[in-house]
Amino acid sequence: MPETREVLLLAFIVGLGSGLAAVLMLRAIHLVQWVLVGWFKTPSQSWLYLVYPGVGMLIAYLIVRYVIKDNIGHGVTKVLLAISRYDSKIKPHNTWSSILTSAITIGFGGSVGAEAPIVYTGAAIGSNIGRKAGLTYKNMTLLLGCGAAGAIAGIFKAPMAGVLFTLEILMFNMSMTSILPLVLSSVTSTTVTYLLMGDAVAFDNTLTPFNMGNIPFYVIFGIVCGFASLYFTRATLFTEDKVKAISNPFRRWALCAIGLGIMIFIFPPLYGEGYGTLTDLLNDNDTHSVGSTIFPFLFENKWFLPTFFALVFLFKVFSMSFTNAGGGVGGTFGPTLFMGGIFGFVVARYSNLLGMDLPETNFVLVGMAGLMAGVMQAPLTAIFLIAEITGGYTLLMPLIITSAISYATIRLFEPYSIYTKRIAKRGYLLTHDSDKAVLTLLKIDDVLETNFSPIEEGASLGDLLTVISSSSRDIYPVLDKEGRLLGTVWLNDVKKDMFDSSNYTRPVSDYMEKEEICAYSDDRMDEVMSKFEQTGGWNIPVVDRDGKWRGFVSKSHIFFAYRERLHEVSHD
Repeated sequence: MPETREVLLLAFIVGLGSGLAAVLMLRAIHLVQWVLVGWFKTPSQSWLYLVYPGVGMLIAYLIVRYVIKDNIGHGVTKVLLAISRYDSKIKPHNTWSSILTSAITIGFGGSVGAEAPIVYTGAAIGSNIGRKAGLTYKNMTLLLGCGAAGAIAGIFKAPMAGVLFTLEILMFNMSMTSILPLVLSSVTSTTVTYLLMGDAVAFDNTLTPFNMGNIPFYVIFGIVCGFASLYFTRATLFTEDKVKAISNPFRRWALCAIGLGIMIFIFPPLYGEGYGTLTDLLNDNDTHSVGSTIFPFLFENKWFLPTFFALVFLFKVFSMSFTNAGGGVGGTFGPTLFMGGIFGFVVARYSNLLGMDLPETNFVLVGMAGLMAGVMQAPLTAIFLIAEITGGYTLLMPLIITSAISYATIRLFEPYSIYTKRIAKRGYLLTHDSDKAVLTLLKIDDVLETNFSPIEEGASLGDLLTVISSSSRDIYPVLDKEGRLLGTVWLNDVKKDMFDSSNYTRPVSDYMEKEEICAYSDDRMDEVMSKFEQTGGWNIPVVDRDGKWRGFVSKSHIFFAYRERLHEVSHD
């Protein structure tokens, strides 16, 4: 079977697997939540919010540390790294480990989303099926993308959003011919979800028809969403980095469990994904949306409800960061939707209290798209996902306006999304620049040459000639007893003396050149190329960080590997 036809068949299988995985995760989360909080009847029982999240985080952490023994957090970022650094290979355990740990984390009240873990799961399904089928890197990457698209499509019943998510966030250099497998996987996954969970949209709503007179408000709202997205991105990354700086994992867990429990106790909408709150706000059921609050008497003041949700918006970043840093497994996709909806409600309600007449449910929906477009820097995904999961195509115009302006606003201050910011700093982010993308994919081990004959320090020219007689190279590394590189000897430098036996006792150090610039075994390829520019040579020695010699890299070998890699990743 031609590989192009095989990819289509495998894309269908990956779509089935991703759809089933999405249904399994949703059912598992709902089951855990029903067991834990389904019996809550009065606000007095909400004291358990203090306990549940920490217990779930601890269980998930213990499973990750002692059973899985691998870091599985931040699934979308891990998928991007797999594409750029690991030949699109994802470990087999990721086909189930994220489902198990995130279901426990979210079911117990962890304030994160299930979307990033299911994307990681779907991508792992695609990657492992592609590896078993012996596909090339290009097609295995495509199948990985099919898994991610199917995961988003399945969990939201949104096939168009699944395709756009993969194109905008994961796979930058896709051609039109590669879209067919993505569409096939997304539609298959969505069909599986429809068959097993019904055809209702993810968020029921009572939207108001679009009013052209509100366009100026959506424009202003888009700008505000851009700044809200900037807060979300920077506050999340800052908080996680600070909390993870606590070296003792159990002390870190205790701090996060206490902090998260208190926040959820005071603000019940922070419990879990918060999608129930969004559904209430989309149906004008704002009183019920606050949950089992311990402060019901405060809602007699008309200003308290939007203030309450404004605080929910601000604290959601910290509750999410505490969940992830404290050992839980979840993503930022769900919290982005939640915070966007909350933000839209707060802006609309405050505006109405000041005398305007804005449709609050519409702003809840548009806010979801606005924040997603800014945080993920994926405006098309935001537009079509929100339209698909709410059936809100009547609001397509404000979705486009707000999402586009939010995206344009945050790009003025932040060039990377929350998924790409960390890996961009490390130099591992693939971009639309084909040359840079190929260099990012190349690793120094791909071009390392080791068929050289080293010589120990203290050796004589006679000893070197013995080595030369059995070597096919013209460079000879000089190493100390621990294998650290001291310098190199070039064949041309010893030619004038090698035929005079009276020179055979001369030490090799007389002919050795010290290497001022070496490549390290963990250097990125763009760093290696910069070192070539500094030296002006065609060969550079490679050493470990402790100075031990590994081999050499040459420009000619890099150019050859570059051409081969470019052929692998190019899409017809």
